[in-house]
Amino acid sequence: QVQLTESGGGLVQAGGSLRLSCAASGRTFGNYPMAWFRQAPGKERDIVAAISWSGSSTYYTDSVKGRFTISRDKNTVYLQMNSLKPEDTAVYYCAASRTPYAPIFTSPRGDDYWGQGTQVTVSS
Repeated sequence: QVQLTESGGGLVQAGGSLRLSCAASGRTFGNYPMAWFRQAPGKERDIVAAISWSGSSTYYTDSVKGRFTISRDKNTVYLQMNSLKPEDTAVYYCAASRTPYAPIFTSPRGDDYWGQGTQVTVSS
């Protein structure tokens, strides 16, 4: 059974840092693109960052460019978040494509694999 498990969320003051991890189990995701999304209360789930199956290509939404870094290592994808702002507060989800060698994806899709989410709260 495929499972994605996020960790690393928590409460941090503005300007602080957190590192999120998403560990995949049940299959090898080394050849699948993966991504991080976030959802704030009352808002839609939006892309934060994405990484290609090879790790050579990345995508960042404008609001996190220069502050967040996505990376991957075998079956784990990371999101290093620096200079955090209160507007970064949300539940963060990782997702993995079901299609190997697929292009980067930046929209939430129902047929992808999803983790349960980890809460990130940034206080001002």
